[in-house]
Amino acid sequence: MSSFIKDLFGKYIYDIYTSTYEDIKLIFEELNYIKLYNQHKVLKAFKKHKISDSHFSSTTGYAYTDLGRDGIENLYCEIFNTESSLVRLQFVNGTHAIGCALLGNLNKDDILFSITGNPYDTVKNIIGLNDYEQKGSLKNFGVEYLECDLKDNTFDTEFIVDTIKKNPKIKMIYIQRSRGYSLRKSLLPKEIEDIVKIIKSTNKDIHIFVDNCYGEFTDIIEPTEIGIDLMAGSLIKNIGGGFAPAGGYIIGKKELVENAAYRLTVPGIGSECGASLIDLRQIYQGLFMAPNIVMEAMKTAIFTAKIFENLNYEVYPNYKEKRSDIIQAIKFNTEEEIINFCKEIQKNSPIDSFLECEPWDMPGYNDKVIMAAGTFVSGSSIELSCDAPIRKPYIAYLQGSLTFEHGQLSILNSIKNLTNK
Repeated sequence: MSSFIKDLFGKYIYDIYTSTYEDIKLIFEELNYIKLYNQHKVLKAFKKHKISDSHFSSTTGYAYTDLGRDGIENLYCEIFNTESSLVRLQFVNGTHAIGCALLGNLNKDDILFSITGNPYDTVKNIIGLNDYEQKGSLKNFGVEYLECDLKDNTFDTEFIVDTIKKNPKIKMIYIQRSRGYSLRKSLLPKEIEDIVKIIKSTNKDIHIFVDNCYGEFTDIIEPTEIGIDLMAGSLIKNIGGGFAPAGGYIIGKKELVENAAYRLTVPGIGSECGASLIDLRQIYQGLFMAPNIVMEAMKTAIFTAKIFENLNYEVYPNYKEKRSDIIQAIKFNTEEEIINFCKEIQKNSPIDSFLECEPWDMPGYNDKVIMAAGTFVSGSSIELSCDAPIRKPYIAYLQGSLTFEHGQLSILNSIKNLTNK
């Protein structure tokens, strides 16, 4: 292995690689425990619900009866310890699932209160936080919005409690678990648990929603196991394990999930219809593989953090920091540098490695975004990908990797290019 790395990348990068790997070995032992724990949880659910080949079949039309759809939703309820779940290919992405969850459970004059600061770009569109009033947004329907920033990288408890007491119309609390396009840390389940207890003791009728994108299986505890009411995410991130071809999920209390289902379909039908137009084998297989794949992505993120620290770049989080998502942020010095890094990730992808990614006006974002995603599933961010809004400070957000080996090779090739330049 040593001679292979040295022959491929040269002595300079080999020396950085070996010192990096030595520092992260012990951290990987803890990740292996998390992987084993979550794999047990998933396997236990598959066995309990007697999943068989018959669950993989597609359906058509109204699909009032869909064994596969019901089976996967039973698994999500079991694994995440919830009353109900809505796991559908009809969700176009995680933002769509989040939108249905919020729009289905908030009405005119209700208040949505974000306690993790300004949400990331696409969720701003749902709320209506742009310079123009977004048609179909919460604001457009008369829902009010409040927010407070994190304080010292955790919840500002005093301000949150005070705001809830002063605003009896607050109906839902919004928590973004991942960092999104920001430099704040991702939130650990224990931190979420503590603030949930405080909120519920202040007003037990407030619903607590968690955007869980990038967070599934990064810990042995999920937010739904510690008191939150509703949660949503994407099937082409962690939980799809690199197999799911599309879709999203909403899980939580039965009434709230069904309200969200009315936004996915229509009132009166909700979750009762929705054909599985493709073979569901990939959805089931992705869920089964997800505990392992997520840890491969976590290892890649930690490796990336340490190796860029060794090259004197600012990284968020640092390699030792406890993580609650798969995202690794790297701060570059110039626009040219960040674009070159993303292009290198694309060049070291299994798919479309011969193409060059360029910044573009990506739907839902306020700045041009460059996105490296040479993935088997278009836009899948559990596969190795990297995206960056072209604005100061120049932060690239790296996530995913189906195998740690692919992650290592891509990062080593990227830093070889950067150091050469």
